[in-house]
Amino acid sequence: MLLTFVTAAALLAWLAVLLAPWQAHRTRERVEADAAAPRALADVTVLIPARDEAAVIARTLAALRVQGEGLEAIVIDDQSSDGTAEVCARVAAETPASALTVRVVAGGALPSGWAGKLWALEQGLALVHRPFTLLLDADIELAPATIPALLRIAEERRTALASVMAQLHCDSLAEKLLTPAFVFFFKLLYPFALVNDPRRRTAAAAGGCMLARTEALRAIGGFASIRGALIDDCSLAAALKHGGGAIWLGMSHSVRSLRAYGVRDFWQMVARSAFTQLGYSTYLLVAVTLLMLVLLIAPPALLAAGLLESDARHATAILAPLAASAWLAMSAVYWPVARFYRLWPVWTLALPVSAALFLLMTWDSAFAYWRGTRAKWKNRRYASTS
Repeated sequence: MLLTFVTAAALLAWLAVLLAPWQAHRTRERVEADAAAPRALADVTVLIPARDEAAVIARTLAALRVQGEGLEAIVIDDQSSDGTAEVCARVAAETPASALTVRVVAGGALPSGWAGKLWALEQGLALVHRPFTLLLDADIELAPATIPALLRIAEERRTALASVMAQLHCDSLAEKLLTPAFVFFFKLLYPFALVNDPRRRTAAAAGGCMLARTEALRAIGGFASIRGALIDDCSLAAALKHGGGAIWLGMSHSVRSLRAYGVRDFWQMVARSAFTQLGYSTYLLVAVTLLMLVLLIAPPALLAAGLLESDARHATAILAPLAASAWLAMSAVYWPVARFYRLWPVWTLALPVSAALFLLMTWDSAFAYWRGTRAKWKNRRYASTS
């Protein structure tokens, strides 16, 4: 009876997600490059924090050349050791000023209490004099005319912040298993329709590509207001929305990450902030673990158990059909994101495996925190007591 109850609960939960009015699983919130949009970009400054990004930043800057006229970019070299500043300087020298002006700024030493990326952005913000600031990660490549499309979103919706979840690499086996699942879980945690609704308190953003109004950033005290945040994008979105500004979050094939990810890369990325997302609460960690076991891992496990049940009538009549239905409902919820990443439908059946891996990453994040490390990223360690 307990196993039947667990299976029924999983099925009902996935049906609830499918029927919820905000449709968290769908990919309706989209923006793509718009060649027909006005191309004058004299109102936009691109801020790029860069720490050891020599391998990718030239492509990122090259993509900015074909966005429109009058664009400027400020790269804050966050004490790189791989020649990032030299790569940027070379690209700047080769780029016509009419297409893009590039300024490279040497970042100062990281002050106590600051996260590295936020400190780099704070230094860059002091140099911005244009109405819009595009916060762009050093590994994000924009399709031509993507910034004009973002400007249209910002102006039509009068947003303080419009952000786009970049299309991550999804080529290798590890990426097909983990990339869409990563996006899927983020969408369930922060339903985009609720994020974009000014009447709701739900706030989130995708840090790779965020177009902000410069005055809105300064109105909240700049990045100093969230200086220690490890989940900086969502923290910034919350500060702006709770301060009265509208925000928008969507997806795009026109905003692409240049970075390939293996299992180890995913592990480091998720473990860096997973326990932070839970507020360093052991109770929430246990609750999330139980939730993931029931909703994501139990259906295929109980389907196998039902098929192996010694009482064949019970297996056929109750447990196995319920478990199969729950697994199929889960796959149906996952399908829009898997389709966005151009995967075959069969990949949706692998979501329980992805969930198990992400659950292990979350526990690893908690163990690191309990050992004294809040996060470790870009050769910087943030202590649990900081």
